[in-house]
Amino acid sequence: MSDQLFDGHRFRLLTLVDSFTRESLAIRVGQRFTGDDVVAVLEAVRQRRAALPRSIRVDNGPEFISKSLDWWAYFNGVQLDFSRPVKPTDNAIIESFNGRLRQECLNQHWFLYLADAAEKVESWRSDYNRVRPHGSLEGRTPKEFAKIFGQGIPCPKA
Repeated sequence: MSDQLFDGHRFRLLTLVDSFTRESLAIRVGQRFTGDDVVAVLEAVRQRRAALPRSIRVDNGPEFISKSLDWWAYFNGVQLDFSRPVKPTDNAIIESFNGRLRQECLNQHWFLYLADAAEKVESWRSDYNRVRPHGSLEGRTPKEFAKIFGQGIPCPKA
């Protein structure tokens, strides 16, 4: 995703969502992202979670087709599941999440500088995870749902 500061300078957002719990695991704000940045976000999330996922669905952006991420996935036994080009429905959960983030946070704020954007986005992420119930989670928040079903434990495939 991308947005802009009050002065017109563009910035990007890297979003990571658990498709089972609908929990927003991370939103990183920056000027640009490399594969190393994606690996750093994944490692930070790994420190808070009980286990790595079996697969990660990603688009075909340059940060996701990097050698850094490919090596990280290989050595950690994580499959990178690339969506088909121009097929946002391949990753409907993140597309829905990104739309909500845009509507409820990015469109509602003027961002003065990157740290300001990061602070406001993190506040929104916390509210999304801890306060708001989700219909797809039977009226629970993502944090409540994750506690019930074992936070960070991979979900068996149905």
